[in-house]
Amino acid sequence: MKIDKELIAASTTPLILSVLLEGESYGYEIIKKVKEASGATIDWSEGMVYPALRRLEDQGLLEARWVTPESGRRRRYYSLTPKGRKALAAERQAWLSVHSTLTRLWRPHPWPA
Repeated sequence: MKIDKELIAASTTPLILSVLLEGESYGYEIIKKVKEASGATIDWSEGMVYPALRRLEDQGLLEARWVTPESGRRRRYYSLTPKGRKALAAERQAWLSVHSTLTRLWRPHPWPA
């Protein structure tokens, strides 16, 4: 199943914030977690997620720090700020509202083939 680009773009912020609610993470790991949680229907590119992470950091929703492991390359780890937690709560309410509206609208109709 292919998901429309506009829907993917609209869901980027709540998806990233939701992943980071579990704890600090870096870009590629966020991509993997979203892909896994979506059953591979959402497969972000690095070119899509890193600008979103920078935007969320600029908005004060995330904070970032560089970590250089003993073996491996340096990674930028992101975590939620208190403002990011509040933004996630608002995003969650908005998405739940959209979901429940669609569910009510679709319920009385047979599923199209």
